Amino acid sequence: MIKRFISFSLILVIIFSILVGCSIGDTAVEDTLEENEVEEVNTAEEVDETIEVVDMAGRTITLPKPANRVFATRPTGTILLYTLNPDKMIGWNYDLRDGEKQFIPEKYHNLPNLGGSGKNAVNIEELLKLDPDVLIIMEEVIEKSLSDAEELEQKTGKPTIILDSDLLKLDEAYEILGKIIGEEERAKELADYCRKAIEEVQNLAKDISDDERIGVYYAQGPDGLETEPSGSWHAAIIDLVGGRNVAEVEAKADTGKSLVSIEQLLNWNPDLIISWDDERGGYYSRIFEDSTWQSIKAVENEEVYEIPNRPFNWFDRPPSVNRILGLRWLGNLIYPEVFNYDVSEVVTEFYSKFYHYELSDDELVDLLKNSTRH
Repeated sequence: MIKRFISFSLILVIIFSILVGCSIGDTAVEDTLEENEVEEVNTAEEVDETIEVVDMAGRTITLPKPANRVFATRPTGTILLYTLNPDKMIGWNYDLRDGEKQFIPEKYHNLPNLGGSGKNAVNIEELLKLDPDVLIIMEEVIEKSLSDAEELEQKTGKPTIILDSDLLKLDEAYEILGKIIGEEERAKELADYCRKAIEEVQNLAKDISDDERIGVYYAQGPDGLETEPSGSWHAAIIDLVGGRNVAEVEAKADTGKSLVSIEQLLNWNPDLIISWDDERGGYYSRIFEDSTWQSIKAVENEEVYEIPNRPFNWFDRPPSVNRILGLRWLGNLIYPEVFNYDVSEVVTEFYSKFYHYELSDDELVDLLKNSTRH
């Protein structure tokens, strides 16, 4: 009987061992399956991070993941990047002036000047020390843009995206840049704002008859005798809001600033003048003191206005998203009955949405004091 008991016990032990072994085996299999599933998920996530975009010159660029360190080679692109996400910027194209710093949060003031403004070339050596993930060229897209991008990629070994600075294509530029830096939702918000603002201006301006069009002169330079004709991208805002650009001069490609004589200006006799501000080196204040300007209709009627310039010029230079605000400002200035909205509200909203800055009442008054009718 004892033998039977021992045999029965051994059988139970064997059965228990088999069951435990199976359980352990099943667990091991389950663990292996789970590990494989995790690996597959991780692999999928890595693949999902890869970004492929077609830039505005038709070039296809692939990035392993959204870019966190970005540099734009010109102020046009730098402003676009700043409005989208300034934390992704690694530098400016020039040293910020006091008027710009006033409306830009302090933590961005000391980003390094890496060049790219005016005749100052990008400092490739300093740029590479900061190891950008991607470079942005934003300009009028021409054949030279392609060779410039290729040259920059050869010098830096960094992928380079071309964006078009055309005012009517800002929405597309935002959408491409948003995908590159992983900010697609905010990019859509800003792109929609730009698209709606342009459509609004075009719809309102189309009903202005030729007889109603106001003659506008754009005064640039230290004596106010540099300007831009209709059709120049520098003066695109005048055309879009339905103004009649009085300047009958030949456009200077890229640089602009066609020279005019005081005799020409007197002959054109504009109804309204917009001018560079004094801080920028313009002639605004001295227009009222210069005896040769006093018989011009705009001066006689005190229809001379300063173009707001802080943090970025509202009219043309640099030709970036700052011009969207300029569209609404100038439209309301020239045709207040047509573009009938509260400019103060428009400016406050724009600075908050695009410049990450909440204007005080005093700052708003200071910005507009020489730029609107009172």
